[in-house]
Amino acid sequence: MLYTDKDISWYALHVRPRFEKVVSRNLQGKGYDQYLPVYQRLSRWSDRTKAIELPLFPGYVFCRFDLNDRLPILMIPGVHSVVGFGKVAMPIDPLELDGVRSLLHCGSKCEPWPFLQVGQLVKVVQGPMEGMQGMVVRTKDAFRLVISVSLLQRSVAVEIDRDCVESISAPKSPRSFQIATNALAG
Repeated sequence: MLYTDKDISWYALHVRPRFEKVVSRNLQGKGYDQYLPVYQRLSRWSDRTKAIELPLFPGYVFCRFDLNDRLPILMIPGVHSVVGFGKVAMPIDPLELDGVRSLLHCGSKCEPWPFLQVGQLVKVVQGPMEGMQGMVVRTKDAFRLVISVSLLQRSVAVEIDRDCVESISAPKSPRSFQIATNALAG
């Protein structure tokens, strides 16, 4: 049966820990559109230092498929379930996935970041990430733009100059106002 683009969506698959690359390869081998965002981290051992590639969202792989034909995907070794609410699988917002892809392709250092529910929404107004939206947080002397995938309650952070962003929403609470003001004010 042939499917149109409107019949299929991107979903997050919850997978066995440290099985993300195996699941991704199996999905690709079976002809599915899959996406495993990865980042590089330096690991130090007693005798050497090496850059290793790690999943940006540990325990998850993204796959585009028709939800009615999910059984072959659930049969892949390492796949636990399709992420959703209760027993209802929920598609991933394509704009959130595009944001993650853009972050990884812009050349800035990316890393996993704790999901944030408070803070101020900002839009990048200049530079290679122009047009992207996210939250700004401050860590030590660096500023980071945080892009979140709501369904997974996971986020990705990238360093950014505070002059490159402008506010597009009011803070959600007095505490978030303090966080956002400190982040933007420096």
